[in-house]
Amino acid sequence: MIVRQEIKPLLEQPPLGEEVTVMGWVRAWRGNRFMVLNDGSGAENLQVVVDQDKFSEETLRQIGFHTCVSVRGQLTESQGSGQSVEVMADRLEILGGNDLSSYPLQPKKQTMAFLRDNAQFRMRTNTFSSVFRVRHGVAYAVNKYFHDRGYYYLHTPIITGNDAEGAGEMFRVSTLDPVNPPQNEDGSVDYDQDFFGKATNLTVSGQLQAEIGALALGKVYTFGPTFRAENSNTSRQAEFWMIEPEIAFADLDNDMNLAEDFVKYLINFCLEHYQDDLEFLDQRIQDTEKNMRAADRRPMGLVDTLKFVVANDFARVTYTEALDILLRSKTYKKGKFEFPLEWGTDLQAEHERYLVEKHFERPVIVRDYPKDIKAFYMRQNDDGKTVAAMDVLFPYIGEVIGGSQREEREDRLRQRMQEMDVHTDELAWYLQLRTFGGCPHAGFGLGFERIVQFITGMGNIRDVIPFPRAPRLADF
Repeated sequence: MIVRQEIKPLLEQPPLGEEVTVMGWVRAWRGNRFMVLNDGSGAENLQVVVDQDKFSEETLRQIGFHTCVSVRGQLTESQGSGQSVEVMADRLEILGGNDLSSYPLQPKKQTMAFLRDNAQFRMRTNTFSSVFRVRHGVAYAVNKYFHDRGYYYLHTPIITGNDAEGAGEMFRVSTLDPVNPPQNEDGSVDYDQDFFGKATNLTVSGQLQAEIGALALGKVYTFGPTFRAENSNTSRQAEFWMIEPEIAFADLDNDMNLAEDFVKYLINFCLEHYQDDLEFLDQRIQDTEKNMRAADRRPMGLVDTLKFVVANDFARVTYTEALDILLRSKTYKKGKFEFPLEWGTDLQAEHERYLVEKHFERPVIVRDYPKDIKAFYMRQNDDGKTVAAMDVLFPYIGEVIGGSQREEREDRLRQRMQEMDVHTDELAWYLQLRTFGGCPHAGFGLGFERIVQFITGMGNIRDVIPFPRAPRLADF
């Protein structure tokens, strides 16, 4: 049996004077004497002092960047600066050698694009090991938040026969011969002969199924992978994770209150439990921005930004109020917005970021959007023009949450489905939730990668998921 001490707890409560055994990957190797070791348990490294007289030249020659080693020795107070303790190596074993002449990573800074192309190694870097520890923390906090508040975790289907968003950009799931599929008399594909007896796709949302759960269990949430076949070269992904709570006996105000409390909880959890990783990522951003113009830098550091979001109430405005703010802005009057603005058009990222970063200088919840730019299931307001929908907007990334009060009135829902050409026969079960024992209910969807991106400060959303899926990108 392998026996070792992990570096993170060792540094938190160092047993000075005792013999320890640590294992990990070499982050730095200075003068064939000082080894910097990390085992992935935390952001901090452990220094190992190697007496060259105790080890053979052949052993020392094998040590290099990301070599995997086992070290046994006494843990002592450090004689140098930069670390409080160090290990005086008495035993050194190479667990996994590393030939730097052919190893893709080198002991110098690599570009994000290069690391994406070599994702099998990028978690070994300081940046990505911190990012994925934080990602784990956010995922844990999601489940803890809902469990502690009496929500039930509902596993909704990954394969579905409906399109919750009406977007039409879905991956088809089929066992039919792609070259010569069976056909109907009119030449269309005969999906009756497919595995499920109908056309099916990978899901874009678990919301509709979550409504089933909420109207029986009261409060549920989903947390799983969703998919969108959007063939673009933007930073969007084809596979992403969504968190979707659904609550019975709730209106839009309940929904907004839940959304704000939830994201603040996730951020605060990371501030409390992943301080070292966040401080490292904060310093990384500062190093990246130090050569930028002052106007292009973040107004405050990453950790300070996270603390600010947790400490302050989110601004809340209607879509109409938000549009008025944008139309009166100097940015609009000087023609600096790329996308047009008029009532009835959707807000673009540049508009969302102006509201958050320039006008309110804090996260913003925009509510009551025009019904024609929103989904069929959103509750229609009394004005006949808007629906009870809301988006939560954050600095740097724009929308992180989209939600609504659901239309619980069957006649209004049927009318809206007909107006938007949503087939009522395919969603008969969804309508029956209103026919038999329906009630006011609401929910939202939080893009998991988006909140992780905000918390870590990473510039590209593909850098906060271990193995991103995008057009022509599915190597792992």
